[in-house]
Amino acid sequence: MQIAHSIALVTGANRGIGRTFAEELLKRGAAKVYVAVRDTASLADLLKSGDRRLVPLPLDVTDPDQVAAAASVAADVTLLINNAGYAAFDGAISAPDMQDARLEMEVNYFGPLALTRAFAPVLAASGGAVLNMLSMLSLVSLPMAATYSASKAAGLSLTRSLRAELGGQGTQVVGVLAVQTETAMGAKLPEPRLSPLEVVTDALNAIEAGINDEVIAGAQSRNIHQAFTADPQKLQALMSTRLPQRG
Repeated sequence: MQIAHSIALVTGANRGIGRTFAEELLKRGAAKVYVAVRDTASLADLLKSGDRRLVPLPLDVTDPDQVAAAASVAADVTLLINNAGYAAFDGAISAPDMQDARLEMEVNYFGPLALTRAFAPVLAASGGAVLNMLSMLSLVSLPMAATYSASKAAGLSLTRSLRAELGGQGTQVVGVLAVQTETAMGAKLPEPRLSPLEVVTDALNAIEAGINDEVIAGAQSRNIHQAFTADPQKLQALMSTRLPQRG
């Protein structure tokens, strides 16, 4: 599909990769971008441009009522970007409890599932697309972010199932895998980091190219993916040395 004249919805649009998605969609000629966040006051800096194509939308992706309301309000969407994410950066055992692990699954797995279910009829009518922001941790597990890795692995599996199910209605489904990025979340991981623009550029290029698959975004991600493809066990062994920090 073409970004020009499209109508997009971006979750987690107030900062980082989500904000960059919103800005790049406008540059590529999107007709409207619903910028969805839990607290629309956090969009003040993005909205100060005065671009009327930006439409604030209150949305907690873990709240079924807000998801349903968003699908009703934004019934003209042609591109759904499931970008909102949460990471506790803790181990599976070292974490004090499982509260963060449950929240990671709610935001990173159940959130995209709920949004895609809600918007599937809309996208069927428009011949649109779904873009899920995943992670290279969908493929390998990082013990210092153990339950986040698990939630992103679940997200990858979900993305592949959505692609199969929605293929019959002509909906393109892209999963974007990237390594650590220069965002508030990514700052907790070691350098070097990708820029959000690198990730977003490759992701939107894939949408416009009609790719219906996973996309490895950014040169650094492609290098890591090449190492994974060559020897998955070796890369996992390396990642497994990065244990959660205690005390």
